[in-house]
Order: sequence, then structure tokens, then C-alpha cells
Amino acid sequence: MSPLPKFMADRWGRREMLPSGKGRIYWHVLFRDHPEVRAIASEAHRRLAGIGGLDPVPHEWLHLTTLVVGLTDEVTEEQLMALIAEARKRLADVQPVTVTLGRVLYHPEAIALAVRPAEALAPMLDAVRAATRAAVGHDGTLDTNPWAPHVTVAYSSAEQPAEPVITALGRHLPDCDVTIDHISLVLQDGPEHLWNWHPLADVLFGAARQEAKTE
Repeated sequence: MSPLPKFMADRWGRREMLPSGKGRIYWHVLFRDHPEVRAIASEAHRRLAGIGGLDPVPHEWLHLTTLVVGLTDEVTEEQLMALIAEARKRLADVQPVTVTLGRVLYHPEAIALAVRPAEALAPMLDAVRAATRAAVGHDGTLDTNPWAPHVTVAYSSAEQPAEPVITALGRHLPDCDVTIDHISLVLQDGPEHLWNWHPLADVLFGAARQEAKTE
């Protein structure tokens, strides 16, 4: 997502959309229960409110894409159940981690917040990749290669100069710390821009799981 783009592109027009009824399965960290992430996203949306051609990410679906498992017609129900069980087993040794959002990343198709330090989330990624390999038979696919964890706040839906967008939002928002203690298996059905998402399972990390049992 660097250097800064000169032009924004129409993300939806450039991507092949799945039809309704066909979906893609992801490992996502969802932030709908994190008011601090909703607050920083709201500030980004406020600064960008006067600019057209941008689709803000709904607060309910603010997320950190970790791994693409595959298409729904490539993964059986039995494999999904095994995948969730494998993830619970492998994430039992992963500890909750606190990361910082604030630095703005610009891509021609999206505006996102960097998640720092990225290496702190490597155990989570390794665990879900291993679970996917064991249950589905492959490692899954990274959203970016190399993996660059980020939280998208808006997608570009028009061809337009990037400079007004960058000027409105800037390079950094006030830092926001968030503790990640679970990851979700999510089915995204049909065209991306319709946000027809269905969480299939939330998998707690080890320490968070122990705390939940004692409450």
C-alpha cells in the first residue's frame, strides 16, 4: 500500500463478483464488539464524508482479513466442522495480543489502517493456516503477499484523483489500541459490496478461553 497512489479505482468494477448463493470462506478478526475500533473508523468516515465515490465499511463488519479458506463449493460441511475443531486446538496455545491502529494506508481500491506490530499476529496466522491445511488439505490464500494486517475503513467505488482523499484523511489518526483474543470463520455470500456475511464460528485464543470458562 505504498507509495501513495495518484488515482483511486473502482474496486467493485475491477473484481469478478460471486453470484448470490455462492460464497467465499475467510478467517477474519471481527471488530463489531470493539467500541474503540468503531470510534477510529467513525473518525475516518467523518473526515471522508465530503468525498464521493467511497463506500465506508459498515461498523458491524470492520475486520482484519487473515486467511482465505476457499469457495463454498470447494469446502464440505464435514471439512468446516473439522476446520473449526482444528482451529480451537491450535489456537489454545496462542495468547491474546494488543495491537495499535492509527497509521493510514492508501491503496487505489481501499483506505485502511495498519495493524502494528504485524509480527505480533504471526502466531494467529500460523495457527489458522495449520488448521486449514489439516482440515481442508491446503494452506489457504493470503489476502496480501506478504501478509500485511490491516483494517479497511472504506473502499473506492469510483475512478478519481487520490489527492483529495489523502488530504481529507491525512496519514495518521489518533492511535487506538485493541486487544485481539479471538478469530472468526466467516462466510461471505455473493457480491462483496452487499456485505452478506455469515459468521460460522468464533474461536477464542487460549488465555481468553480460560477466562471465559471462569466467568
